[in-house]
Amino acid sequence: MLPTSSRQIHQNGSLNARDAARHTAGAKRYKYLRRLLHFRQMDFEFAMWQMLYLFTSPQKVFRNFQYRKQTKDQWARDDPAFLVLLSVWLCVSTVGFGLVLEMGFVETLKLLLWVVFIDCIGVGLLISTLMWFVTNKYLLKHPSRDYDVEWGYAFDVHLNAFYPLLVILHFLQLFFINHVVVISSDWFLGYFVGNTLWLIAIAYYIYITFLGYSALPFLKNTVVLLYPFALLGLLYVLSISLGWNFTKGLCWFYKHRVQ
Repeated sequence: MLPTSSRQIHQNGSLNARDAARHTAGAKRYKYLRRLLHFRQMDFEFAMWQMLYLFTSPQKVFRNFQYRKQTKDQWARDDPAFLVLLSVWLCVSTVGFGLVLEMGFVETLKLLLWVVFIDCIGVGLLISTLMWFVTNKYLLKHPSRDYDVEWGYAFDVHLNAFYPLLVILHFLQLFFINHVVVISSDWFLGYFVGNTLWLIAIAYYIYITFLGYSALPFLKNTVVLLYPFALLGLLYVLSISLGWNFTKGLCWFYKHRVQ
């Protein structure tokens, strides 16, 4: 049985002033950022469980978000453990890319800063803000202040969708770039395997994004978030037919962005 919320409610059904203050966006953000400095308060075991299920059964992860709304009155995570573990994965895999591409220490450090602050944080903030705006503007069943998509939840959805993509393209792919199949070459088998990994990674991102927003009961027509699958499939067929090598382009981009 799920624990019940202990918040106090007036007879008219509204939260009292003290409890309402705890549930403002600023208060939630302050609590989240404060917990970043207290590792003992983070539930890393639960975060690792979520990372595993994002590959095997992502629906279970978003089901937990629904439980959090019932018990803590917020959709977004209040524990930064997932973000911390994701950052570790990002740093380790980026260093791995530096080793595979035979970069020096300074170049690898530059690449790490680029990947963390631009590719992860910068692009993540941009995508989250865009999805937050689009869902609140066009996908709400009944637009009102009582029902809206939290920006923090939009950011969590992005992080959930980004994790499988990171593992596939920034970790698993490393074992193929210079070994087994040389993805960075122009051989058919190389760009077939490489582009297939890109297909799987981006498909994961689209599907998990769809699951994240479809879990919100006050949104409508979330199936439109699956429409990019058509474009993804077309792009994959074109890339194989024309011999495009996405991983070769990524390696070239990584090398030249740190020079």
